[in-house]
Amino acid sequence: MHSVLILAAENAAVPGGKVGGIGDVVRDLPLALARGGRQCTVLTPGYGVFGRLAGAKKIGRVRTDFGGASEVLDLYRLPGNVDSVEYLALEHPLFAACGAGRIYCSDPKDRPFATDATRFALFSAAAAAYVTGLGNKPSVVHLNDWHTAFYLLLRAFDPAQKALLPIRTVYTIHNLALQGIRPLADDPSSLETWFPKLEYRLSAVVDPRYKDCMNAMAIGIRLADAVNTVSPTYLAEITTPGHDHSEGLANELALPAREHRLFGILNGCDYPERKTRKPSFKTLLQLATRSVRNWMGNTRSLPTALYLAERKLAALPARRPAMIVTSIGRLTPQKARLFLEPLPARNSGEQSVRDATGVTHEDTPLERILSEAGSDVCIIILGSGDPEIEVAISRISVTHANLIFLNGFDEQLADALYAIGDLFLMPSTFEPCGISQMLAMRAGQPCVVNDVGGLHDTVNDNVNGFVFSGDTIEQQAEAFVARIHEAITLKRNDPDGYKAMRQQAASARFSWDAAAREYDEKLYREQQIG
Repeated sequence: MHSVLILAAENAAVPGGKVGGIGDVVRDLPLALARGGRQCTVLTPGYGVFGRLAGAKKIGRVRTDFGGASEVLDLYRLPGNVDSVEYLALEHPLFAACGAGRIYCSDPKDRPFATDATRFALFSAAAAAYVTGLGNKPSVVHLNDWHTAFYLLLRAFDPAQKALLPIRTVYTIHNLALQGIRPLADDPSSLETWFPKLEYRLSAVVDPRYKDCMNAMAIGIRLADAVNTVSPTYLAEITTPGHDHSEGLANELALPAREHRLFGILNGCDYPERKTRKPSFKTLLQLATRSVRNWMGNTRSLPTALYLAERKLAALPARRPAMIVTSIGRLTPQKARLFLEPLPARNSGEQSVRDATGVTHEDTPLERILSEAGSDVCIIILGSGDPEIEVAISRISVTHANLIFLNGFDEQLADALYAIGDLFLMPSTFEPCGISQMLAMRAGQPCVVNDVGGLHDTVNDNVNGFVFSGDTIEQQAEAFVARIHEAITLKRNDPDGYKAMRQQAASARFSWDAAAREYDEKLYREQQIG
């Protein structure tokens, strides 16, 4: 049986193994590949917790040279294995350097990626040593985002890893904007500190803009046998001349494109035979209250957002509002900027107001949406991320009774929000694929989305959702507000038409089995270069 080894920073099949969309892909794609006849193994760092999960079993050790020393890592088989899919994790104290269970660290702005790059360089080195030592080697090694690109560096330039060269190695770009840039040398977190004896080719590793730095994302693109993005439209966006979507890597992307080894494959979504039961509004409030109190218990001080959320949840009546609008996702500039981008004044008498921190008041899309929606529309935002974004949304919730800001994440609560909502908001400025819109549509929620990336590939305007666009961020922000207003108006004035749109959303299918066939045919098999 042909086998695939998948290396990634995240795996949502493991408790605590997900931060974003990579985790969903790494959970779902192996299962679909297995249904198609592939044997799959998923290997991630253990972050100091995966090896301690109930049912985890230590099955060996891996030794690798790193940072001028010989490092030993423990290898664990994790619970949750199913037919033809195996979950493994490597444990080392460095993987818990920013706290046990933390997948990504928060480094100072003047040292971006410093801690994570060191951790993932060690992980890649250990993964390379692990594969080299296998008797039955995989047919394909599948790498995900910059965190695993160092594997390709060692495959190409480390004589001790020459056994990796015949194994087809492919690389998936989940988000081109995150590139893992670090110095080449003269820093504790640098290429030559991690691999002091490695004789590498500078052109394979150097960042195209900062000549004293390496770029992990660029390494992955340059050295992989095949490369893919997670949607066809995102591929078109990052390779179209004259646009700024290439994030400085236009030349790197041009070569695999010319050689016909660059592909756009849309991520999928699972569609269980048994649908999630739609909770009552009272049950949703209970779930939300429980989550908020759990988050309170895990913080040293009580954040304002959680205090406000608990008070609002307690004050709400058990009767369901006329319309529930939801938004679920990481609160990053990419995914939340259109909630907060300043809008132009609606008439000459209006003035935009900014406080000392630069946060705008009474001129953001979110505030305008809340003001126009009316008191019978409840907007619920679930997510965490950038502290400045959290503070801005929390401040807006103070003055708008129809906004519930749940500043955290809980899978059960998210599922309940997907199930109960009437309209889903996705204020992304760009989106390589997106999973939230697929989950919302699966539950019958039409989505309001920007006409970018995977959102373009999944939402059909005025059929199963509402699509907006604009040449500038300001135009997109205005269009976002206008489409939400149209969606709310449609539900109020044409309930049958809105019901039909909900049915169209629920019937849309983005199959992981179809995506797995594309991975098998386009990435995993040798391609003829034309």
